Amino acid sequence: MRRHIKGNVSWVGYLDWELESFHGDDYSIFNGSSQNAYLIEEEKTVLIDTVWTPHRFDFLENLRQEIDLHKIDFIVANHGECDHSGSLTALLDEIPGTPIYCTASAVKSLEGQYGKRGWNFQVVKTGDSVDIGNGKKLIFVEMKMLHWPDSMATYMTGDNILFSNDAFGQHYAVAELFNDKADQCLLWKEAIKYYTNILNPFSMLVAKKVEELAKLNLPFDIIAPSHGAIWRDNPLQIVEKYAEWAKAYQEDQITIAYDTMWEGTAKLAHKLAEEIMTQSPNTVVKVFNIAKSDKNEIMTEVFKSRAIAVGSSTVSNSIISSVAGWLEFLKQLKFKNKKAAAFGCYGWSGESVKILQEKLKEAGFAVCEENVRSLWNPEEEDFAKIPALAASLLKRD
Repeated sequence: MRRHIKGNVSWVGYLDWELESFHGDDYSIFNGSSQNAYLIEEEKTVLIDTVWTPHRFDFLENLRQEIDLHKIDFIVANHGECDHSGSLTALLDEIPGTPIYCTASAVKSLEGQYGKRGWNFQVVKTGDSVDIGNGKKLIFVEMKMLHWPDSMATYMTGDNILFSNDAFGQHYAVAELFNDKADQCLLWKEAIKYYTNILNPFSMLVAKKVEELAKLNLPFDIIAPSHGAIWRDNPLQIVEKYAEWAKAYQEDQITIAYDTMWEGTAKLAHKLAEEIMTQSPNTVVKVFNIAKSDKNEIMTEVFKSRAIAVGSSTVSNSIISSVAGWLEFLKQLKFKNKKAAAFGCYGWSGESVKILQEKLKEAGFAVCEENVRSLWNPEEEDFAKIPALAASLLKRD
């Protein structure tokens, strides 16, 4: 069903209550999500994006109940990823030849995913516009690497709506549709998780794009992303948050992440947490067992932290596989301006701490010299090293 947004603009997307993961199983979802598509009915009828392939027939049936599909003058494909474009094949089987406005990179993306079907692509770049009647037009703004090379946003004059695609969204199913109706705790929790796990690697580009949007000096009454709540109450609040998050964001927090074989490394993790709280009672401390905790949730806490400590037992002259995979993901997210330290237990060879330090340096962290490397189970002499390690993590350089 359609939901009214503003003027002659409606939401015609899909609330995905049962979705549990995204990007394969790389992104965890605990509060549902949505694939937001929008219908504009001015003198020109325009569809902004579609929904994910598994829901394409539901999408078409719902859209058909609202409008004669042949009345659609053109489609805007802000991004070629299949959660946005997945209904295009079924839709264009019904209305072949309908123009698709998108970037040059999106043409490559769409043809790469769905094959060369002879679709009527109309390639646009930043600043290009198209008249939709009643004194209104759509202005296109490339959003390269936010978070794909083909991404763009579309601004609708008159109603002052920015269809922002993957920027400013959340994986969060909001039945009430709008940010002022959403659970505020969940909204911001999901917004920062989304930024951390999807957009943080491109923070430099995010910062530049936010500045570019500000320089356009356009009024924004609504920011309508492709996932989650639509921002109508003070919509620029999410833009301001992105500007803040894009600048090597951190709070007074330290996150400890580890895995353990026979609980020795776990004892070090818990003792380190206690020591940090003793030395700096106002510092937030979070502790996670990497093998038992959701990786996206941990990374969100890493994003908020000014320092982290990572622990692993030594296994076959290396580190536990759960930690190894987690460290690769840590590297992918390209965190900036954060400190790190390593700790762990071993039985005979003891390489884990050195390997952890090397991996943390590769991930862009400033690694503390202080560490705790414990033979078998930690003894008093091992615990005695923890105050220096905590102090090093807490020190503001």
